[in-house]
Amino acid sequence: MSPLESIFQEFIDAIQTASNADEFERVASRLTQRLGFQRFAYLRLTGETPMLISSYPKSWTSRYFQLGYQQLDPVVRRARAEHALFSWGGEASALAGNREQRRFFDEATTFGIRSGITVPIRGGFGRMAAFTLATGDRDGHPERLVADGKDLVHLVGLHFHCHVAARLDVLSASKLAASVLTQRERQCLAWTSRGKTIADIAVLVQIAPRTVVFHLENARRKLGAASIAQCVAEALRRGLLS
Repeated sequence: MSPLESIFQEFIDAIQTASNADEFERVASRLTQRLGFQRFAYLRLTGETPMLISSYPKSWTSRYFQLGYQQLDPVVRRARAEHALFSWGGEASALAGNREQRRFFDEATTFGIRSGITVPIRGGFGRMAAFTLATGDRDGHPERLVADGKDLVHLVGLHFHCHVAARLDVLSASKLAASVLTQRERQCLAWTSRGKTIADIAVLVQIAPRTVVFHLENARRKLGAASIAQCVAEALRRGLLS
């Protein structure tokens, strides 16, 4: 197994066990260093609220979103338009783009982000993501660092994107459902999961039987279930009744 293949296999093994943003960040940071880069960033734009997992300085990422730089960033703009991995930054960026974009690159370098390579990831209906490996070295040539491994880096970006979507989106959906269900709805579902009847739950929760039915039906509708039994199963699967 070649060194690059070994790095990729280690990444694949590690990302299988990542279950939250911090763990995904640690896996990608390890890969970044092994490939000879200093920082990484995974940015996903799917709506009004961007998702970012990165090892960039927090002072930079906070400023980036506060000033809406995702609309100006030439790397993001290019990732929206292209499919293949590309390199960016260095001396060429000092001369490219308009004045605002050149000022953006100048500011990024003060935070240790001078050049890098980016994997564009296209989604439907205008959604996109980008996986970036970056360096702050003045004489850095990102394309040389992965001259023989562009396909590998492209696969890394796609794997990272898919695993983040599979793990974190499910967690977000569960949290959303938990926030949508009221306390009464969760109580009624919890007692139902323990085999209690409508009459039993009415006594336990001290509400009318028809009110129990009302809460159960509301919960069923919110979780998109076809029956109360399916609703209970779905609530248990999402960890909403624990």
